[in-house]
Amino acid sequence: MSAQQMLKVFVTRRIPQEGMKILQNAGMCNLSVWDSDEPVPRAELLKGVAGAHGLLCLLSDKIDAEVLDAAGPNLKVISTFSVGCDHLAIEEIKKQGIRVGYTPDVLTDATAELTVALLLATARRLPEGVEEVKNGGWSTWKPLWLCGYGLSGSTVGVIGLGRIGLAIARRLKPFGVKRLLYTGRQPKPQAQEVDGEYVPLDTLVRESDFVVVSCSLTPDTQGLCDKTFFSKMKKTSIFINTSRGVVVNQEDLFEALSSGQIAAAGLDVTTPEPLPTNHPLLTLKNCVVLPHIGSATYSTRGVMSELTANNLLAGLTGSEMPSELKL
Repeated sequence: MSAQQMLKVFVTRRIPQEGMKILQNAGMCNLSVWDSDEPVPRAELLKGVAGAHGLLCLLSDKIDAEVLDAAGPNLKVISTFSVGCDHLAIEEIKKQGIRVGYTPDVLTDATAELTVALLLATARRLPEGVEEVKNGGWSTWKPLWLCGYGLSGSTVGVIGLGRIGLAIARRLKPFGVKRLLYTGRQPKPQAQEVDGEYVPLDTLVRESDFVVVSCSLTPDTQGLCDKTFFSKMKKTSIFINTSRGVVVNQEDLFEALSSGQIAAAGLDVTTPEPLPTNHPLLTLKNCVVLPHIGSATYSTRGVMSELTANNLLAGLTGSEMPSELKL
């Protein structure tokens, strides 16, 4: 392809080499990359996308009407290095006939593993234990020191038994979970493999020892976990969220944790991200907060990078995408 025919592609962040090599070797892309691990500033995004045929972006990049206007009529495809598409102005993108690629499925296992790790770390108070070792709090053996809650014989409730929710349930069952409850828009046939019981949300919240949120963000789930929600939970229950930060009202969660309404919480997603270091939740020993690392394994991020690149190339050439968002 001649220099005049090369298609401009703007990449909003440094991504794993697996994807960059695919784009570099395609022989059709005039690549412009914001070569940093930090998000592209808004002004640089608007400048970089001007005249682009393709845009490769991340979850932290707000792709709205202003960005689309700055890109101009050449823009054929937006490929996002994420499963979530909350950062994309979908209606505006649809109106302009721009195709969207995303990365479902490939991060399911990594996110499910992290969710189980977070649940165990929260329930068994691992961060507190590490801190006690470091600060000299570990003296002698005490019968009730750093006691937490176990999964054996427990009831686990999963809100949203989609790909990730089911993968979490599969991993939790071998711990000796007695009942696995789930809720969502409708019963899922695949729940049978984990002996899942489809119940109303109210039942799940009241009866579960562990409440795991893995739902997608919709108008119905935004702010779902609020004061009323937490007031129905057992005082010994553990709350885990690896879905979206805005599903939880964090002020209400702080109140539930600090008042002893619930035992503990583990979060891999917050509002905003990053969470300010002076946020009240970070003052609590019974709240474990991770920096949104659900998919953070080398292999998963490499596969995400490959898929994002291949989605972009398919959009540029008008061929079928490996993973296209249906608009």
